[in-house]
Amino acid sequence: MAKLLDGNATSKSIRAEVTQAVAEFKAKHGYAPGLAAILVGENPASAIYVRNKGLACQEVGMFSETIIMPKETTTAELVQLIQRLNGDPRFHGILVQLPLPKQISEREALLAVSPSKDVDCLHPFNVGRLVDGTAELLPCTPHGVQQILIRNGYSPEGKRVVICGRSNIVGKPLLNMLVQKKAGANATVTVCHTGTRDLASVTRQADILVAAMGAPEVITADMVREGAVVVDVGINRIPDATKKSGSRIVGDVHFPSVSEKAEAITPVPGGVGPMTIAMLLVNTLTAAKMSAKA
Repeated sequence: MAKLLDGNATSKSIRAEVTQAVAEFKAKHGYAPGLAAILVGENPASAIYVRNKGLACQEVGMFSETIIMPKETTTAELVQLIQRLNGDPRFHGILVQLPLPKQISEREALLAVSPSKDVDCLHPFNVGRLVDGTAELLPCTPHGVQQILIRNGYSPEGKRVVICGRSNIVGKPLLNMLVQKKAGANATVTVCHTGTRDLASVTRQADILVAAMGAPEVITADMVREGAVVVDVGINRIPDATKKSGSRIVGDVHFPSVSEKAEAITPVPGGVGPMTIAMLLVNTLTAAKMSAKA
């Protein structure tokens, strides 16, 4: 049975580090790092994510505020709010919770966020710095993947990493992070996607396999090399008549079979999810330090 890479335990240690660093920052500067989260509409999952992020900020001593806007909000109205927050010194990080309602241009909204407050690392300026290896703010989920590996003794350095999924949120940024000539990276990285032929023949070459496809349990035991390390970024709800809710949460990996073959594996839930929030706290603190030096 594979070793469980416990995201709750790993993120707890990171939060403890951030709590201490925030206390030192407040003692030095007289104010706390601040995060503004924008929620447009009433998506229940998004509301839960934003609430959890706010609670996490409070736990480590940061200032946070959630601004809820009606689902009919226009692009212009959202951009106007973001521009106001860009100029508000209380906030060092701005988070626009995705997805946005269909009438809003996601690209325009993300472009409106000041790069220095872009704690999701989605602004093209920060994406460019990620590619050239000079980023100060790193995308939260990919950074969480990297940290859960490093802190559990599975550094990607010198390893063959296969990433299934090429999204702008996980696949592409993780590729750019892990190919850098840096400690905790320096990997040989392959990215697979819907155009990949014979996917299993590629995934079986991985020392570290990262599943970020957004499809339930598609990575099965026959696709994984014996002794590989498997990181499951997926979170999918599937029907389950045995549950009171009528459904259950699974990842992109078929956990029962793959956990018998892998050396180590992240659970879903309790794996990458808590790490994403922990790295958001790290980014908010980093943004505050950048602002204090400016």
